[in-house]
Amino acid sequence: MQGYLGTYATLGLVFLAGVLVFVGAFAANRLLSPSSPAEPSGKRIAYESGMDPVGGDWAQAQIRYYVYAYLYVLFAVEAVFLFPWAVIFDRPGFGLVTVAEMGIFVAVLALGILYAWRKRILTWT
Repeated sequence: MQGYLGTYATLGLVFLAGVLVFVGAFAANRLLSPSSPAEPSGKRIAYESGMDPVGGDWAQAQIRYYVYAYLYVLFAVEAVFLFPWAVIFDRPGFGLVTVAEMGIFVAVLALGILYAWRKRILTWT
């Protein structure tokens, strides 16, 4: 498909294929699932591990786990930005300006790690 409207036709066909896969999956589920499944004893109790629930339903979670997860995601995503730069760095036209931009990027990362280290976020208690 060529031309201006050809790209929209391609997009429409991909969208239609996605809708057909979605509808087909639900139709297959409807056809292949049992109509009245057997229900084992104790299926609808609140806790299914074999132990009765004891105590309240509120549990305190440590905030440091979330801080570690947030820092990991932050630095992992920022590290992903280093890979495209490393791939195209040896191509012509990427000179001192590119090295300076990546130096600034890595400096911001280093400042983030330094800040977390100085606030003692990275120490395990």
